[in-house]
Amino acid sequence: MLGTLEELAARVGGRVVGDGSVRIEGVRTVDEATEDSLTFATTEAYLSSALASRAGAVLVDASLASDAAPAKPLLVVENARHALALLLSALMPPRPQGPFRHPTAVIESDANVADDAYVGAHAYVGHRASVGSNSVVGQNAYVGDDVAIGESAWIHANASMMARCRIGDRVVLHAGCVIGSEGFGWAFVDGRAERIPQIGNVVLEDEVEVGANTCIDRAQVGSTQVGRGTKIDNLVQIGHNCRIGKHCVIAALTGLAGSTVIGDRVKVAGQVGFRGHLTVGSGVTIAGHSGVWGNVRDGATVSGDPAHDHREELRRQVMIRRLPKLFDRVEALERSRLRQTE
Repeated sequence: MLGTLEELAARVGGRVVGDGSVRIEGVRTVDEATEDSLTFATTEAYLSSALASRAGAVLVDASLASDAAPAKPLLVVENARHALALLLSALMPPRPQGPFRHPTAVIESDANVADDAYVGAHAYVGHRASVGSNSVVGQNAYVGDDVAIGESAWIHANASMMARCRIGDRVVLHAGCVIGSEGFGWAFVDGRAERIPQIGNVVLEDEVEVGANTCIDRAQVGSTQVGRGTKIDNLVQIGHNCRIGKHCVIAALTGLAGSTVIGDRVKVAGQVGFRGHLTVGSGVTIAGHSGVWGNVRDGATVSGDPAHDHREELRRQVMIRRLPKLFDRVEALERSRLRQTE
């Protein structure tokens, strides 16, 4: 049980409107809510649905709370999504805790694994690799030779860090992701594709999170880099020698060709493609399914393929939808002109 609504308000720095003694067992969506659960709303439409649901109480932004007596008790906060994150963290299963070494794990004799680290079943830690204090190497995870892992990192099951890659403190690598896979470098010689050796590495700064089955390629030379606090979704491809700034968010099915440079605080929606060898400024927002073929200035919001100013793209879409009517008008004018000349 999470506690009473008053207790939850104290935990997230909010206030209660209505009965604060309501006991909350968990957090659920509007459709799945029960009388002992808390649901949440971030828009007027969601709030209407939440108040009509079976939920015992509703977590809402302060901007949605009114002076009128609500149909259900409200937990009012400045930022409902942030408060929701705090509450859900209390319901998450605890992460594995060391000191622990599963008997089936293989740790090379010259590896340096912190005494309080956790190494799961069938995991491998390579020669001269280091694993920092309070870090977790999950089941079947692979940590290659000369890899460096910071403190309180979590390498989930079946994730792989290839040779010489480095990650900072509190980094999370989700199941199946690959850090330091071979960069895609080829030269055509006499009509054949000859491999260009990829001898660099990948560097992930503190608090980076990489989603399941995402691949970040090692650099041809130097480092592929991801800045502090950046969050990368599942099924993302990041090519060799890319540089991504701090506190960016990149959604699923996005692909960055080699040597793409992205600034800080950039938001990338799903299924975006980057040509490579281009620069995206800081504070940029890129809409889903866009194709980024050239540089993007700081602070821009872009969409479309090729991506350009979002407002211009919306105007273009409106004009495209109007084309059938325009063709009909042109054909009618042509018929009228022909009749007048007969």
